[in-house]
Amino acid sequence: MTSQLVQSVDWLTIAPPVLTAAVALAVLVADLFVPPERKRLLGWTAIAGLTAALALLVPLRAGDRSTFCLTPDTRVTACSYTADHFTLVVQLLVLGGALLTALLSLDETRERLPADGKPSPREPLPAGEYWFLLLSSAAGAALLPASRDLATLVVALEVASLPAFALVGLRRGDRRSGEAALKFFLSSVTATAVTLLGASFVYAATGTLHLTEIAQRLDEVPGQLQTLAEAGVALTLVGFAFKTAAVPFHFWVPDTYVGAPLPVAAYLSVVGKAVGFTGLILVAVVAFPSYADVWGPALAVLAALTMTAGNVAALRQSSTRAWSAVRLLAWSSVAQAGYLLVPIAAAAYSSDDQIGATVAYALMYAVVNLGAFAVVVLVARVRPRNRIEDYRGLYAASPAAALALAFFLLNLAGLPPGIIGLFAKVTVFSAAVDAGLGWLAVVMALNVVIALYYYLRWTALLFRTPEGAPEEAPGEVPAGARGEGPAGAPAGTRKGSAALHRPSAPVTLAIALTAAAGAVLSGYPQFALRFATTTLF
Repeated sequence: MTSQLVQSVDWLTIAPPVLTAAVALAVLVADLFVPPERKRLLGWTAIAGLTAALALLVPLRAGDRSTFCLTPDTRVTACSYTADHFTLVVQLLVLGGALLTALLSLDETRERLPADGKPSPREPLPAGEYWFLLLSSAAGAALLPASRDLATLVVALEVASLPAFALVGLRRGDRRSGEAALKFFLSSVTATAVTLLGASFVYAATGTLHLTEIAQRLDEVPGQLQTLAEAGVALTLVGFAFKTAAVPFHFWVPDTYVGAPLPVAAYLSVVGKAVGFTGLILVAVVAFPSYADVWGPALAVLAALTMTAGNVAALRQSSTRAWSAVRLLAWSSVAQAGYLLVPIAAAAYSSDDQIGATVAYALMYAVVNLGAFAVVVLVARVRPRNRIEDYRGLYAASPAAALALAFFLLNLAGLPPGIIGLFAKVTVFSAAVDAGLGWLAVVMALNVVIALYYYLRWTALLFRTPEGAPEEAPGEVPAGARGEGPAGAPAGTRKGSAALHRPSAPVTLAIALTAAAGAVLSGYPQFALRFATTTLF
């Protein structure tokens, strides 16, 4: 009996998250010995580690490996870690997103010396802590799609989430950053408590934590435990709905994105969202298929509410309000979460293949949203308040940045030349129609029309004639004080946007990579869907 309980670990299978975690620890220890002037090496070490973790996905491309499995005498083959195609595509998304975030973060952790020799009013982020937290969160995010039992799933979820709280509040002395971290922390802790309570109920009713065994045993739950099982399923799904920022669990998003460092906001909008949706897919489709008649309609209603609330709030953003560009992207991400929920709801009415539409849409969204945030990071060097109005005439100052941002926004809107954005929305729309959810398809179509207005309004602003800068809000630090351009100069003028002509190499590389990926996917959009629909379990 003892020989059956001792298993060999398939180290190659678990290599991507393990390597990411190992590099996180190495960076934390190295921070103790690296002199301040060489802290930039920690960032490049993190980038190298994430690149290596991505490369380790190649040997696993067959999608047929697993480890930490139950002994052979059980009724169902169940493993705690499975590297199937679904796992690999989500790991590609989260590790790639973390890599692009790391490129955007290099300047945030580097001391910027102003041209006038005065000390910078904004301190750089502490390099050692920042890179350790980012890599730790990425390791948890990479572990989550491979998790096939509730215990590992919850642990992975928290490993991805806990460092993110600290990343949001890492700006010392910044009131908005502290407030954003507190709101994010409170909402996530509530979600975790609800998820754990639901998981404990499910375990009490079924006697197992493995997802495939739960799916089988939920059909055999004794009558006296039926209510307990139903409550466990409901609470677990509600907990993951918090993580996806679905309405009404979305209230933390705009303030968190505004208060967080911009690269962290970009990370949360893509990797954080991928973590929530991956967990929701695993528990709903893999563990609770017998309750599809309950969670299917619930997720359909959540999808309609989420996309509508997100788009209406984004529509109401004033272009002259401080940080309105970041707020618009935050509310846009809420709306996009509604679109991502549609195929999951559709899977309850038809087949699990509908999940491929969510994966394909997530791939598109990750590429173009990270690209949009990369341009926002670039403009923020000159215009720290990041109003939408600050992008007026960006094409005159930096044609490449303006064209890239226009391409990303059109993709998010689903308009040509952003073919991949249009293709992804059509795919999600088709999933709703094929599942018989005609009313949800109509709601989605109306929301797409609403979103066109605010995406096109921002895009048109990029190509307008530059005008004088709006008056700075009280307490705003002039751009000239940071050595990033003359004080008060607007981002739309050549004088005020000098920094846009000389962006740092990492930010330029991040914009180029996302633009190139978007262009390739627009030229061959079937690749995203074909790659995604062959991933599932």
